[in-house]
Amino acid sequence: MKLTYHRCGDYLLPKLAIPDESVTLGKYGRMRKTYLKEHKPILYNALLLSGKLTEHLIGVDAECWERLETLLPQMMRVEGVDEALKARDPIEWVRRMNSIQNRAEEILLNELVYA
Repeated sequence: MKLTYHRCGDYLLPKLAIPDESVTLGKYGRMRKTYLKEHKPILYNALLLSGKLTEHLIGVDAECWERLETLLPQMMRVEGVDEALKARDPIEWVRRMNSIQNRAEEILLNELVYA
């Protein structure tokens, strides 16, 4: 690894830069980043300076979406929310689906994002 320096007054300072990766993070990746910044600044800075922050955030976001795709059908099956209910009582179906979605997201936030 070769360092280059620039002169600042009487001092030679190394030219250091964190690689700029233009990656669009999803909802859960952005939430994890905010959480790390505000509540775990040492871990945030360690990941940032090692260049692994973006990789970590993308991993958390992907894992959250995968878990959500698994949890929703399981919870719908357990609670009897199906197409028959949707056809019979659409308002009740929406109410139950919103409840399932909110509970599944709360599980994800507690286990993956805010851990």
